[in-house]
Amino acid sequence: MIQSSLPERIVIFDGVCNLCEFSVNFIYERDHKGKFTFTPAQSPLGSKLLQHYQINSDTLDTVVLVKNGRTYTRSSAALEIASELDSPWNFLRFFSVIPLPLRDQVYDIIARNRYRWFGKKDSCMIPTPEIKARFLEQLPASADIRAPLLS
Repeated sequence: MIQSSLPERIVIFDGVCNLCEFSVNFIYERDHKGKFTFTPAQSPLGSKLLQHYQINSDTLDTVVLVKNGRTYTRSSAALEIASELDSPWNFLRFFSVIPLPLRDQVYDIIARNRYRWFGKKDSCMIPTPEIKARFLEQLPASADIRAPLLS
């Protein structure tokens, strides 16, 4: 079980992907209530969360949202995040009426080509001072991740 000292909403992203960095900045700028916290998949916390939720980090090609102990991936993660952004962006949640296989098929095409289309860095994203307060890279000392949950 994940103790309550972790934030309720953690976005795990590919820290070397330019599209993912753009997405983190996009979320940050449209989340004025500060609901989302971010961690690169390559960070100790990101790796530990992916392992805990049994998500293969070797082939990670999706954003992962951990929200109240439940994981969302691919188009479901994107739409769940969008549903909590400031207006008018929260209206993107209505795309959830599109059948999941079709949404994920489009998501997968973009994910497979993200490095080719948007580029890749040699090292993880370095957050600006403004966004750094919303980044977690280590498991807080008071937090504990135990045996994986089925989600």
